[in-house]
Amino acid sequence: MSGQECINFERIAEAIAYIQQNFKTQPSLDEVAEKVNLSPFHFQRLFKEWAGVTPKKFLQYISVNHAKSILAANSQSLFDTAEDVGLSGTGRLHDLFVNIEGMTPGEFKNGGENLTINYSYANTKFGQILTAATSKGLSYMGFADENDVAFNELKGRFPKASFQETMDSFQKSAVAVFGEDWSEMNKIKLHLKGSAFQLKVWEALLKIPTGKLS
Repeated sequence: MSGQECINFERIAEAIAYIQQNFKTQPSLDEVAEKVNLSPFHFQRLFKEWAGVTPKKFLQYISVNHAKSILAANSQSLFDTAEDVGLSGTGRLHDLFVNIEGMTPGEFKNGGENLTINYSYANTKFGQILTAATSKGLSYMGFADENDVAFNELKGRFPKASFQETMDSFQKSAVAVFGEDWSEMNKIKLHLKGSAFQLKVWEALLKIPTGKLS
């Protein structure tokens, strides 16, 4: 990387660390931009260039993952969970889950009870994958070397849900990411999951042009 690219990488790494450490206060774009000494406009553009998502979307991912850990432990009410994440109420928590997880926080907390999940397998250049979606959006995607193992993992996440093997529009859009035509990749929204270290590696990889190794 050039000198400027190294500086930009360090700025985005610092911004990611700041968001991860302070997500409970739901920091604004202006606040994070000021932390890395950039204008909000420049910071927004630079962050999306390196991380593939906007700072707001990344904050939402961090927030919903924390909420999921609380709900999975069944230790707090939805109201208390929203407050712990730094959201103003259960309405915002509801919108966050529907937009990112394809289900409501209550449905997630209850293990998918009364929820119907469509699932299907698809072959890609990287191997077979299993995708799953509710009527609200994509809820799962993973590689499926063995169908039974992959499906049991999916069921383990939502033990009380009903499953039907069929492909819907949400799954078709997700599978399209493995196709030959990447000209409309910006229209496909993915859920980033990974450790802080993994996210930083992905940031560096995002700088490599399509079809290049270095």
